[in-house]
Amino acid sequence: MTDSDIAPPSLSTLSTDRPAHRDPNVLRWLVAYTASMIGDSVYYVALSWAAVQSGTPSQAGLVMAVSALPRALLMLGGGVVADRFGPRRVVIGSDSVRCAAVLAVAALLFFTSPGLWPLAALALVFGAVDAVFLPAVGALPARVTTRGQLARVQGMRGLAIRFALVVGAPLGGFGVAAGGAATAFALAGLLIAVSVPLLVSIRIRELPPDDETDAHDSTAWGDLGAGLRYIRRHRVLAPLVLAIALGDLGFVGPLNVGLTLLADERGWGASGVGWVLAGLGTGAGAAALLLAVRGRIPYAGHVAAYALLAGAVAMGALAYAPGVIVAVGTALLIGLLAGLSGALCGALLQTQSDPAYLGRVTAVAGLVSLGLAPLSMPVSAAAIGAWGTGPVFVVSAVVCGLGGVVALCVRDLRRAELPR
Repeated sequence: MTDSDIAPPSLSTLSTDRPAHRDPNVLRWLVAYTASMIGDSVYYVALSWAAVQSGTPSQAGLVMAVSALPRALLMLGGGVVADRFGPRRVVIGSDSVRCAAVLAVAALLFFTSPGLWPLAALALVFGAVDAVFLPAVGALPARVTTRGQLARVQGMRGLAIRFALVVGAPLGGFGVAAGGAATAFALAGLLIAVSVPLLVSIRIRELPPDDETDAHDSTAWGDLGAGLRYIRRHRVLAPLVLAIALGDLGFVGPLNVGLTLLADERGWGASGVGWVLAGLGTGAGAAALLLAVRGRIPYAGHVAAYALLAGAVAMGALAYAPGVIVAVGTALLIGLLAGLSGALCGALLQTQSDPAYLGRVTAVAGLVSLGLAPLSMPVSAAAIGAWGTGPVFVVSAVVCGLGGVVALCVRDLRRAELPR
């Protein structure tokens, strides 16, 4: 069974000339995605609060980290699942499982005080489900709109992520304040549940018959190998995935744990960290808005490469900002440049990939971003403790800048364009 077995009429039978921001089909997908992302944010607030209340700080940290391992180990297999069974069907199933698991823990917390084990089990389930959910989420936009609208959809998705980050954490805090972790978990489950009927109602674009056949004529291992070979042989995707990996490895450590240590070293305090993070978020949101409004940016390969290089330089300069005001302005620039390069790289990933392989392509890129890049955080913290913030930020900026160098040196990626 594929998505077409449970879907309303496919996009191939309907008009596809409508801009994405005016397409009810895309808007239903966007609302479903936003609700699910807000639910995720509320879930993490609830999980962290419940873990802190039920154990020691180190135990709470372990519970929060439990989901990372299955997500990293199973991500590539999740891409195969998304391509074999259809991304819409996988997202619906994943959201249903996530919703049921969160509501089950909420009910448990309402009536008992079970300790850390149910929280650890929930984190483990969430991580395992995320391994199939995230590749499917990445592959779904190509099935709900046309190639010419994918760049705009990528911008809309970026805005949804920004909105979820801004709204989700305070909403989770409100849930905890109103009724404890149980109420916050229940709120998270209900928000995730909102996405399911909306996803059921969206129309999907059918794949060409040959692509459908290729996706089901081999074993899962064969599909995984075929996806990896497809990426390796692709003249744009192979260097693009490498550029994304280098950018993420360079950015994640300094702009997470490193930023807090920098603020502590300079005496900016918690409020300073908040202002710098606000600058980053504002810049990233502006970049997403630009892509959502314009729909297409010419010379996408060139712009992504130069934005990655300029963002790397700005990140290195952040460690030497003389005060909070300059740091916030630098962070705003970093967010704008990183958001622009990230959105364009994501749009190129969507438009350059054959839809039959998009789940596996997204899984490979997601494995680097969500599985390997976070490993740089403890490394960055240890390096800052040994050598200080300045050298570590500069080295990280060099790693990030190498992503821009790759994009500029590979002709096919440098000349890559978004479809009209």
